[in-house]
Amino acid sequence: QVQLVESGGGLVQTGGSLRLSCAASGRTFSSYRMGWFRQAPGKEREFVAAISRSGASTDYTESVKGRFTISRDNAKNTVYLQMNSLKPEDTAVYYCAADLKSSIYAIVRAQVEYAYWGQGTQVTVSS
Repeated sequence: QVQLVESGGGLVQTGGSLRLSCAASGRTFSSYRMGWFRQAPGKEREFVAAISRSGASTDYTESVKGRFTISRDNAKNTVYLQMNSLKPEDTAVYYCAADLKSSIYAIVRAQVEYAYWGQGTQVTVSS
């Protein structure tokens, strides 16, 4: 079993920044492919960003490119999401997720591929 705990959410004004963290349990964190997703009120959960096991490869949904950065520290079993230039449409509950399956692909976007999820952290951007 893998446990994921997000932190760092909060209320911020338009144009502000937040850094989300996701701490993972387990001794093989460096073998987990990790992702961030979000769910806005009344909407389905959507992909935000993903990172490969080593951190060398990343992927983003178009709407956050150039504003958000995903990174990881395998020594600390933690993945981060740095969010800059926040907009009201970024308001959502943000979830981190882990995929432990072996795969030839460095990055995974599909939610169905992720078996482990955190409880989520609320991000609210005021206009």
